[in-house]
Amino acid sequence: MTIYLFTTSQQRYFTIKEIHTFAKEYLQSWFPKLPSYQQFNYRLNRLEGAIQRVASNLTSPFIPEGCDQGVSLVDSLPIVTCKGRNRSGKVALELADKSYCFTKNMYYHGMKLHALAFKRKGGIPFPDYLTCTPASVNDLEAFKLAFGDSLNDRVVFGDKSYLDKDYFQEKEATINLTMFTPHKNVNGESDVIRMREQASNDLFSKAVSTVRQPIESFFNWLNEKTKIQNAQKVRSTKGLLLHIFGRIAAAFIYLIF
Repeated sequence: MTIYLFTTSQQRYFTIKEIHTFAKEYLQSWFPKLPSYQQFNYRLNRLEGAIQRVASNLTSPFIPEGCDQGVSLVDSLPIVTCKGRNRSGKVALELADKSYCFTKNMYYHGMKLHALAFKRKGGIPFPDYLTCTPASVNDLEAFKLAFGDSLNDRVVFGDKSYLDKDYFQEKEATINLTMFTPHKNVNGESDVIRMREQASNDLFSKAVSTVRQPIESFFNWLNEKTKIQNAQKVRSTKGLLLHIFGRIAAAFIYLIF
């Protein structure tokens, strides 16, 4: 675990082969009993549960200054094991499936990483919750299952995929949870009403999009530091979980320390 997290966060080597080669060539004096590449890979995969625990323990205890714990931003990032309209995934089939990513205009097989992050003045948002789902699970459903019942006294900004007026009205009444999303036209609404309210709706949508934009910066930062989105060399379920949570842990070690 030490070799994996150090080499990923500080040396920016991301494949297990690169990590093992670096450790063998430069860290041999620290790890004289370093096993073969095959054994190293096998042992890392068996440690994926422990690495998940490390990743989960690197968020709430280290919330930085400037975070507004009453305001959160929410979004998701595709984790791609293979891509292409006619490609079928063969890895981690019990966890991953096929979907289409509108923002990237891409069919892919894999998972989604969902993040609910505290709004942070002058910096990228800091995650409060991170969770994974199969790629086909829509963002609203993932939000309801993972976050919806635990966000007392919270204001959340999301994109249009999180729009569910009835659900959030009920949550606002019971746990004081408010969701703001850009305006979405209502089916059957008359053109007169739509044109009359267009200016105010456009201003509201722009304001919401401006507030939630930093969550995209967070995902861009995470992917730049760890290449987490590209899981096309993963060959097993444990390997996919190691890929996701190992890179999250490495990124937060870099960010915190």
